[in-house]
Amino acid sequence: MAERNNTQALFGIVIGVAVGAAISWAGSDGGDRLDTLPVFALCGLLAFAINWLAYIPSAIAQTEHYYDLVGGITYISVTIIAVVLSTPLDLRSAIVAAMVLVWSLRLATFLFRRISRAGKDSRFDTIKTRPVSFLMAWTIQGLWVLLTAAAALAVITGGNREPLGVIGYLGIAIWLAGFVIEVVADRQKSDFKADPANKGRFINVGLWAWSRHPNYFGEIVIWTGMAVIALPVLQGWQWATLISPVFVIFLLTKVSGVPLLEQKADERWSGQDDYEEYKRSTPVLVPRPPA
Repeated sequence: MAERNNTQALFGIVIGVAVGAAISWAGSDGGDRLDTLPVFALCGLLAFAINWLAYIPSAIAQTEHYYDLVGGITYISVTIIAVVLSTPLDLRSAIVAAMVLVWSLRLATFLFRRISRAGKDSRFDTIKTRPVSFLMAWTIQGLWVLLTAAAALAVITGGNREPLGVIGYLGIAIWLAGFVIEVVADRQKSDFKADPANKGRFINVGLWAWSRHPNYFGEIVIWTGMAVIALPVLQGWQWATLISPVFVIFLLTKVSGVPLLEQKADERWSGQDDYEEYKRSTPVLVPRPPA
């Protein structure tokens, strides 16, 4: 069993690096360079390198405590490198860079505080004692940063500077809506859990009365808005960076977000009348006013 797990993890690592290399190549098309190295590709290398370096002490200590924090640091690092090494920013690229920095700093801080209070992240209970599987998790985080930020990096490093226009402002509005939804949903859930009266209960108030996962809906809207902002300046193979919101949707609805939380919730509250009614009447993702 251990050998099979290692083989699967190694396969996942290879696939993750291959996908990262492919999107780095596509995003670099026609973009800025540092001598002969495309700046976009350098950001891709940095995304993986930061996570692989962080893996070493984490694997030795068998801890996931800094996993989410490193994810935020990776976003911030690749964005700063992209800004410093690229064509001087115009309004679009400056706004995009600021958006990524604000979002990543907010999310990393929120997640680090959450795991500090909880003491652990149950997603890692098994794999943190398996070095190869644990390495795959850190590799996937590097890929996650690269793929989700791909459209933003293409804007910053692409060298194509155009006025914002209607599409640009539309994308900004979409991004802001998603950011507000995500922040409010996270805050509401934190406040709900902090109230001793809610111990052992599931949240079904605020935005959580409109959607069972409003924070994930906000996340999807954020990266959709970023892709819209990028549309007018993409060229050639850079169009492949529009995989950003598609990847976020796939990741949150099919892999690590909604499925895991739905399973945990079912294991805890399945059979309770109020929970079954909540599931029946509340959408999984896209908000709908409660009846």
